[in-house]
Amino acid sequence: MSIDFSNEQDQTFDFDFLKVAEDVMETVLDQEGCPYESQVCLVLTDNETIHKTNLEYRQIDRATDVLSFPMVDFPAPADYSVLEDDDSCFDPESGELLLGDIMISIPKAVEQAEAYGHSVKREYAFLVAHSMLHLLGYDHMVDEERIVMEQKQEKALQQLQIGRD
Repeated sequence: MSIDFSNEQDQTFDFDFLKVAEDVMETVLDQEGCPYESQVCLVLTDNETIHKTNLEYRQIDRATDVLSFPMVDFPAPADYSVLEDDDSCFDPESGELLLGDIMISIPKAVEQAEAYGHSVKREYAFLVAHSMLHLLGYDHMVDEERIVMEQKQEKALQQLQIGRD
């Protein structure tokens, strides 16, 4: 797995953003049985930038915690069969599956961690897991989908022993 990582914000914490993201991403990919080496672009940003991006791409005029931009149009969540006859989602140089882009607002993650009473590391890891599931075709538009995503997110974080402090 490779991560094209960009930290455009200036807050620091007692954990390594890249290491936590890598651990969470690999755990989710293993959990979802991804048979390919994968690549994700991860951008850490501020509320202003994510607000502009949210408005531009989703026509929602507010900051949000995380945005996911999947590269693969999975017919069903984590249904890798769509890739068997289509190599357009693979990096021609590395051969890695290009899953997509994740943008996380660190100030929003801090705000939510405080509101939920857990660490910033836990909130950040949750947002990475949540977004990875979106990149793999999961959604939460109806309760049944939401419950499945919540269970998968929690399973990944428990496996990494990243709990609600």
